[in-house]
Amino acid sequence: MDVTEGTVRETCTDAVFERGENYLAEGRIREIHRVDAAVTAVVSGSRQYDVRVDLAADGFDPWCECPYDGPGACKHVVAVLLRCLDDVPPDEGDRLDAALDAADPGDLRAFLRETLATDADLRERFFARFGEPSTRSVDELRAAIDRRFEETNPEYYVVFEPIDFSEWFDLATEYREQGREASAAAVYRALVESLDDNMERVDGAYDHFSQAFARALDGYVDCAAAAGRKADGATDAVAFLEERVESGTQYLADQFERAATELRGELADGSDS
Repeated sequence: MDVTEGTVRETCTDAVFERGENYLAEGRIREIHRVDAAVTAVVSGSRQYDVRVDLAADGFDPWCECPYDGPGACKHVVAVLLRCLDDVPPDEGDRLDAALDAADPGDLRAFLRETLATDADLRERFFARFGEPSTRSVDELRAAIDRRFEETNPEYYVVFEPIDFSEWFDLATEYREQGREASAAAVYRALVESLDDNMERVDGAYDHFSQAFARALDGYVDCAAAAGRKADGATDAVAFLEERVESGTQYLADQFERAATELRGELADGSDS
């Protein structure tokens, strides 16, 4: 997607566009990098925020860790897009490719293994990408997501700012692309459970958390249905959803009930086919 003033304006409100212009003029972009079409940056606001945009995607697929929950992109994203309009950062993709091509295979393997040995989340994505079975249970995945809530605002119980759940959504996507629906369903279920149980802590960025919950719930229904059909029968997925109608966050009950009804229908259709 071409980065023009018009396409940047389409991502945000007029007021946010003006604030993004001011942030760029004030030099608040502390760090910016590009590999292919993916741009990552650090923008200084009330604190420093990580920002990601994809210059090739429709709407630039923006993400920022700030607490903005209004319509469209935030001022930090707009500042980064406007920087790319005026002065796109150099592409480090060729340098990365050259380094990979020049690396000794043994050294490269040792570096990758050392990195994977100390990063459980990246290791799980590696297993997913290269066809290995999942090594983490729903409870283990859930514990990692819960920790993110606890680490976001360690001095207080309340969470004011959005949490980046992309590593778990990316992991689920990896499993789905490998045809491992049961593993993907486990990731989505962990997200659903953690978001449901921690929603009472949220006091800001409501749209962010609501959208993450809806995305995880829809993914869970899709993958649980596919896994159930492959196993020639239902799983405990419907029971889990029905139980959450009663025990989960009250204002999410309708969404759980809708998901349970949808999943029952998907499983019934699969058994008839």
